[in-house]
Amino acid sequence: MAIQPQAPYRAWRDPALSAEVRVDALIREMTLKEKVAQLFGVWVGASDEGAEVAPHQHDMEAAVDLDDLLPDGLGQLTRPFGTVPVDPAVGALSLMRTQARITAANRFGIPAVAHEECLAGFAAWGATAYPVPLSWGATFDPALVREMAAAIGRDMRNVGVHQGLAPVLDVVRDARWGRVEETIGEDPYLVGTIATAYVQGLESAGVVATLKHFAGYSASRAGRNLAPVGMGARELADVILPPFEMAVRESGVRSVMHAYTDTDGVPSAADDRLLTGLLRDTWGFTGTVVADYFGIAFLKTLHGVAGTLGEAAGAALAAGVDVELPTVKAFGAPLLDAVGQGHVPEELVDRAVRRVLLQKTRLGLLDPDWSPVPPALRDADTTAGPDALRGTIDLDPAANRELAGRMAEQAVVLLRNDGTLPLDPGTPRRIALIGPNSEAPTAVLGCYAFPVHVGGQHPDIPVGIALPTLREALVAEFPGAEVLVARGTGIDDGGTEGFAEALDLARGADVVVAALGDRAGLFGRGTSGEGCDAESLVLPGAQSRLLDALLDTGTPVVTTLLAGRPYALGRAADESAAVVQSFFPGEAGTAAIASVLSGRTGPSGRLPVSVPRHPGAQPSTYLASRLGHSSEVSSIDPTPAFGFGHGLTYTSFAWSDLVVEDTEVPTDGEVRLALTVANAGDRAGTEVVQLYLHDPVASVVQPVQRLIGYVRLDLAPGERARIRSVVPADLASFTGRAGKRVVEPGELELRLGASSTEPRLTARVTLTGPVRQVDHHRRLHAGFEVLRHACR
Repeated sequence: MAIQPQAPYRAWRDPALSAEVRVDALIREMTLKEKVAQLFGVWVGASDEGAEVAPHQHDMEAAVDLDDLLPDGLGQLTRPFGTVPVDPAVGALSLMRTQARITAANRFGIPAVAHEECLAGFAAWGATAYPVPLSWGATFDPALVREMAAAIGRDMRNVGVHQGLAPVLDVVRDARWGRVEETIGEDPYLVGTIATAYVQGLESAGVVATLKHFAGYSASRAGRNLAPVGMGARELADVILPPFEMAVRESGVRSVMHAYTDTDGVPSAADDRLLTGLLRDTWGFTGTVVADYFGIAFLKTLHGVAGTLGEAAGAALAAGVDVELPTVKAFGAPLLDAVGQGHVPEELVDRAVRRVLLQKTRLGLLDPDWSPVPPALRDADTTAGPDALRGTIDLDPAANRELAGRMAEQAVVLLRNDGTLPLDPGTPRRIALIGPNSEAPTAVLGCYAFPVHVGGQHPDIPVGIALPTLREALVAEFPGAEVLVARGTGIDDGGTEGFAEALDLARGADVVVAALGDRAGLFGRGTSGEGCDAESLVLPGAQSRLLDALLDTGTPVVTTLLAGRPYALGRAADESAAVVQSFFPGEAGTAAIASVLSGRTGPSGRLPVSVPRHPGAQPSTYLASRLGHSSEVSSIDPTPAFGFGHGLTYTSFAWSDLVVEDTEVPTDGEVRLALTVANAGDRAGTEVVQLYLHDPVASVVQPVQRLIGYVRLDLAPGERARIRSVVPADLASFTGRAGKRVVEPGELELRLGASSTEPRLTARVTLTGPVRQVDHHRRLHAGFEVLRHACR
């Protein structure tokens, strides 16, 4: 019997060794071309016939020949499921076969990392469409967001995806910006806590989360997408960076995406102080930094800080960017030429490839037992062909839909109510549903939801998920009522031709539900979404005129918004019978709105962004200093119609018995306080106790107040809760005149309120002792303990 020769020992294949030892051994064996090949992706689309993926053709990229690239390896596969509609099982088969081809083509057998968008769910055909991030913020419920993200991650990992390009941690600075729908809100603490929870959920499923956009993207001038950013270092440090810092410290995140923008003339993609000095050297981040799509080439084409693509590649590598996405451009031949000519040190390539390979090793991609077969296909006969697999993977199961429903319900915000809501399902005989979002199935979706982002380019292919319209949801919720529908006007139509029919319906109805808001899209194809910035915050098209005309009929009007940003509502803010705000609530969104209208679900959402009273008072957020508020020396009043954190319920709450243990604490100490919140109504309800800090005197100008903690309380009728909180003095820190974060002695107010505009109780305390400098090890949270009691 012949003895089979043993395969040579390869240290990088040995799971018994540390990841670092394995990767260092692998890099020593790689050529420069093989190392560089790990630093870029290729944009592809899965085959609906189960064949290998095909390179995606895009007007911003040259055609890619995989036969030329793959012998050297490949770092990433860009959006195999999110480029064209494909059955999930067939897409998984296509990805599996592609990974097998990639590993067979390169001499080390290294597979690619497959990444996808997951901003409001896995961006794939047939996958659950969850509410957009602005709705996550409206829930004020990190635990629920963590649960949602874990479900998204499981679906992605199950079909072979390794990395998700979410969440967005940009803090809203100007609501005219089209990408507001992708953000979590206008407060850094809310953004940080919700985003950190999302990352924890996604990472718990084995999917690499990606923080974006680092940093400053949302502060572009005039709310224009990709416009320059002119903020100072203190705004960057105290508003923009804290959510990223929190996520890096607390979430286990493994990737960060640089922002497109330049801040004070320095593009993020070429900012070594940001991507290396702060992110890695100070905060200790050890994962990969990936480019926003085409962002490295933009150093040449848009920013003008590089004369060639080779210079752009060198600048990005030196700053700390490790992976070029979505496809090979600057990190291909231009980088190889720049290294060969001595313009870019090979050590920078080694630094980046080490980070990439460490991540692949920790994902198990270099293990000897790694298989290209994803979990969803392990028990399937992958040789039977695509038709045998089609329909066998469900990315929108009942459990997902139930979770999407809970998310949507908790995100509905009741802004105003004169007692008209809830509508007794047996009372209204005629409901006039009027407005452009009355019968639009995609009115619940943001611009990164698959049916909008990709599906709109394939109108002949079914949407892939159920998207009940608001009309269908109201018919189901109010079976005894006649629901009459008139569009009235389009989302961004300027004409009033449909007003007459709408007003006739309104006059003959018991109540009007005005279905208004946005149409999500990309680069001008919508009124909200990437590249869909607004000149002012008046409702698009003729919607404001339609709303005023409906108010003039005298029939009670429930103004209902399915939108991607807050809008000034004019008279409706004061004259509507009720105002219901929903931010693209996902596939279960219309049912959630209908259930709030009927009272089957109590409204519990809170505003993650202020709703302006005047459409032209931007930029404006509640995080303004005294000079940023209304004054007698300006004719522009930025006072909101409804402030950050606002949201009504169908019950009432009594706040009482505030106790502060010690009103004087040192600058390295903590304040201990307690209060009681009781449900004083006859219905169950949710109160969100929000803790704001007001610093009356500081060495640099401070916002009048800022959120430093919150707790969500679900209370039964008559139930009360005793809330105890420990507030570290660290939460009073800010960036002082010397550029260092400090805690200063002096008086503070800890305002406990139902919103930024509704303080209920105030604790006045004094910090004593010296000015204290703090750093990234400071405490970031107030502690909350809730003790529940039945009312006596």
